[in-house]
Amino acid sequence: MESRRIYNRISVLREERGISRKELAEKIGVNFQTVGYLEREEYNPSLDLAFRIAEYFDLPIDMIFSVKPMKPLSREILDLKNKPGEYYEFNDF
Repeated sequence: MESRRIYNRISVLREERGISRKELAEKIGVNFQTVGYLEREEYNPSLDLAFRIAEYFDLPIDMIFSVKPMKPLSREILDLKNKPGEYYEFNDF
């Protein structure tokens, strides 16, 4: 079975927090080159690695990884904000 392409926001999240690939790699226990492969979507993370990345960024996995191309984060926030019947605090963004 052919593996699916996994899209991600790792580089955006890393840059937002002002950390290098090397720093992220040290925090999640991988080689810095692995972070580069992930960011370029040349390598799909294991489930364990996806959880470690999500835990590091303190976000749900589906906000970082997807099997469909990712919307820009600003679009995601607007979509969540405009979702009827749900309330989200956006002061932290």
